[in-house]
Amino acid sequence: MQEKQVTIGDETFMLDKPFLVMATQNPVEQEGTYTLPEAQVDRFMLKTVVDYPSMDDEKLIIRANLSGSFEKISPVVSIKEIIKAQSTVNEVYMDVKIESYILDIIFATREPSRYKLSELEPLISFGASPRGSINLALASKCYAFIKRRGYVIPEDVRAVVHDVLRHRIGITYEAEAENLTSVDIINKIVNQIEVP
Repeated sequence: MQEKQVTIGDETFMLDKPFLVMATQNPVEQEGTYTLPEAQVDRFMLKTVVDYPSMDDEKLIIRANLSGSFEKISPVVSIKEIIKAQSTVNEVYMDVKIESYILDIIFATREPSRYKLSELEPLISFGASPRGSINLALASKCYAFIKRRGYVIPEDVRAVVHDVLRHRIGITYEAEAENLTSVDIINKIVNQIEVP
């Protein structure tokens, strides 16, 4: 994923830009599938939860499937525009106070007691890696860009923190026994860390 290339035998092929890897995870039927190692899961920037469609949306899905008349898909953006947007995101300003805020969130997943969250110590088996801080910063910039701002604010970080970190925090058996998830841990951290 990170190399943006594939190798078959002795031959390596560079993949076209924009490059994107998407994967689905079905929590219902897992027989015959294997969980990815933490190091591979960590390479995904986001883990977004897609819930069931609303009743109105599902009604449209039923009608489209039964009639066999699916809407024609038309492009809304060109590849050139996507590549330009990707480079523009890098120009979004991030103040050092926001960087520190991001680092405090990440380090609280690793050293909770340092942030007066010692009750989380027995619940976390491993915290977010440096990829977590890189991707939280980048996702925050992307969110600011989508909101048509040239700078990142704390609300941008808070808007993306769950999607960036939910798959990067390992929970212990004790957390599972208490029916706690990584999202619960993220909530406690975000509520504790001082907002700049």
